[in-house]
Amino acid sequence: MPRSSQRLSSEVPAEAPGVSGPSPDVLVVGGGLIGLVTAWRAALRGLAVAVVDPEPGGGAARVAAGMLAAVTELHHGEQTLLALNLESARRYPGFAAELTEATGHDLGYRRCGTLAVALDADDRAHLRELHALQGRSGLDSEWLSGRECRRLEPMLAPGVRGGLRVDGDHQIDPRRLAAALVVACERAGVVLHRAWAERLTLAGDRATGVVTGDGTALTAGQVVLAAGSAGGRLAGVPDAVLPPVRPVKGQVVRLTVPKRHAPFLSRTVRAVVRGSQVYLVPRENGELVLGATSEELGWDTTVTAGGVYELLRDAHELVPGITELPLTETRAGLRPGSPDNAPLLGPTGVDGLLLATGHYRNGVLLTPVTGDVMADVLTTGVLPEEARPFSPRRFGAAALSEQPT
Repeated sequence: MPRSSQRLSSEVPAEAPGVSGPSPDVLVVGGGLIGLVTAWRAALRGLAVAVVDPEPGGGAARVAAGMLAAVTELHHGEQTLLALNLESARRYPGFAAELTEATGHDLGYRRCGTLAVALDADDRAHLRELHALQGRSGLDSEWLSGRECRRLEPMLAPGVRGGLRVDGDHQIDPRRLAAALVVACERAGVVLHRAWAERLTLAGDRATGVVTGDGTALTAGQVVLAAGSAGGRLAGVPDAVLPPVRPVKGQVVRLTVPKRHAPFLSRTVRAVVRGSQVYLVPRENGELVLGATSEELGWDTTVTAGGVYELLRDAHELVPGITELPLTETRAGLRPGSPDNAPLLGPTGVDGLLLATGHYRNGVLLTPVTGDVMADVLTTGVLPEEARPFSPRRFGAAALSEQPT
């Protein structure tokens, strides 16, 4: 079993030339949802923690819609990931309540449910298959006729052929969640270094910290690489443990529902339109989020006319009334995809280096369980049972070294 973090931190000099301040027990590289929740949970366990990120609370959280959709996001071949998703969904109410109590922030957490609908015969057949898979997996979902779908959501198009009602799939506002986690970290004593991490530093075969863009050396007992899709590009990480994550571009559109149109939608509505996933997520504050494209275009984050057009076109087929709503924002971001679409959690083959990345489309959903898992392994050296299928060690050295350029 790896040595404890307290022992590890004593092996790094508290003060050294070029080092900024005393060395914490844990240095988290990346201040998105995953990095922040890791830092907060570790700090609550009594560890001294620092985060390095130029804009804590930014990243993919600025783009994500915040669907907590363990059931409707189920895909064939991802039953192992389903167990982790369900566990995190189970923890969400307590996690959200604890974070709100710690910060006073309203997270926009809603137990409104999801309605997945079909617009044609092929879509209906696809949903029927998903319903059967959900049933075999022991999940709760209810098949509805098109008329029953429209009774639940009167704004739906007349052509809806049927759908799945999933009351257990909820939502949260990722931007509010990220802002609350920044406050929670600060109140728990986490030090935020607002800078880029340029390079991992090693002493022999052990990770000891990072060097930032301005040349500052930050050292720590353990280093957690939680930088999303950028984690695969950090200099200094040995090829054998470089996380096999790639950026998957997603474009989203935000509309505003004027009070005269309320209520517009009472729950998240999603569908497959011409082979592409589209969803509409209504917030209590009147915002309506449309998303999301899925584009394998490397590091491009350009909002394109085509991407926005496709989202609006597909959403209009679901809910024709959206054309009357004001357009308030368009944005693109990068999801961290992994070879099996599942996260990489825990120790690597380099002593003192851990990963918390590769969450792909489930980063918001997996925030609570990731924080708990990483805090456990950082304090005990043992990866919890629920996270063992997602150890970075599941990928061989060859897979880990095959990185996109």
